[in-house]
Amino acid sequence: MEPTDYESRLKLLEKTVRILQKKLDRSEADRQQLENASELRESVLKSVIRGLEESQIALEKRGHELETALANLQALQMKLIESEKMSALGVLVAGIAHEINNPVSFIYGNLNYANQYFQDLLRLVALYQHHYPEPVAAIQREIRVIELEFIKQDSAKLFQSMSIGAERIAEIIKSLRTFSRLDEAEFKAVNLHEGIDSTLIILNNRIKASPNNSKGIKIIKNYGKLPLIECYSGQINQVFMNIIANAIDALEDSLLSTRLSMVNEKTTNNGQLTTENPQIHISTDIISNDWVEIRIADNGLGMDEKVKAKLFDPFFTTKDVGKGTGLGLSISYRIISELHGGKIYCHSAPGAGAEFVIQIPIRQSKF
Repeated sequence: MEPTDYESRLKLLEKTVRILQKKLDRSEADRQQLENASELRESVLKSVIRGLEESQIALEKRGHELETALANLQALQMKLIESEKMSALGVLVAGIAHEINNPVSFIYGNLNYANQYFQDLLRLVALYQHHYPEPVAAIQREIRVIELEFIKQDSAKLFQSMSIGAERIAEIIKSLRTFSRLDEAEFKAVNLHEGIDSTLIILNNRIKASPNNSKGIKIIKNYGKLPLIECYSGQINQVFMNIIANAIDALEDSLLSTRLSMVNEKTTNNGQLTTENPQIHISTDIISNDWVEIRIADNGLGMDEKVKAKLFDPFFTTKDVGKGTGLGLSISYRIISELHGGKIYCHSAPGAGAEFVIQIPIRQSKF
């Protein structure tokens, strides 16, 4: 081979190597550029993911804040409704006590005098009859018309029934005052049995016999020997009112259901209580040195687990529109648990009635 050809081929080969080197450098640059772009995309993606995670955390935090705000708003609404209700009740009780108590006092206070005056007149008539056994015909006729002998016999019963009626009205007024006790803002040692009894007197119109319930609702009390209990008596009485009124509602619904199904007697699971014999059992007892328990049970239709789980939720009600606000039991729960550090729960099953159990400490300094 000629030296000239060798040099030519060598130059060509060097040229080819340079070209390949340039291509390799460009490829490396492209690769580096792609690698940098990939790292940039990855960085941007991680930044976006972090932003989304932070947004999700902020959103969850905001959601919790809104839930807390809603719960606080509902609690405030309940307190306002409760306060307004109790305030209205206080005005009502004060008005009734003022308007009724005074005239009843006049009547009750004058009954003895009226009875005494009447007996004096009867003695005077008897004295006339003794000294003038044969009065003129006009007097004899008037004696027969007014039935004087019957008046003598019936007068004692008449004044006794009037006295009982006046005492009954005074007892109702006293029960209203005992029930509300709105002027007592502090804990006070009270007799829980008086609160229960006053509630039953106020609800007596719904308990006694009526055209829809000829037998009425039988109240069975089994009171234990309780000490005086430190509590907000007005609020505790409100709990009694809510639970006993609900029990009456349940028994009325049970009676209606029984009539609609044309069943004369329907025995509940315990085999003792029937919807044709509506009853409310109220029992009290000391369950430890520091706690008392109140049980209020009815033999109505009862409730399933789904309803029982929501029983104390605000605004939850199974009653028809206009018959209930769904606040009674939720307010009762707050009164027992928050104001008195106690417990309230319900035992119930379909067809087995319902029993509400209230447990509160005897002395509030204990919780």
